[in-house]
Amino acid sequence: SGAGLAVSITGIAGPGGSEFKPEGRVCFGLAITGQATATETVEFGAPGRDKVRAAARDHALALLEAALEPQAAP
Repeated sequence: SGAGLAVSITGIAGPGGSEFKPEGRVCFGLAITGQATATETVEFGAPGRDKVRAAARDHALALLEAALEPQAAP
């Protein structure tokens, strides 16, 4: 796409899940041009599909916001 910054989300919002992919487990990826792609997995628990989706959205936006903040000079 030519984008310099991208975030991705995948996971199990619910209902359901399994022993290996429990409800509320969400994985994030953050790609920035010129940097290694960062990944993380967050366990939001099982508060329900809508709450997991909202928490995942908020977390992804926080990742983007942090990536856009100017870095402090050493």
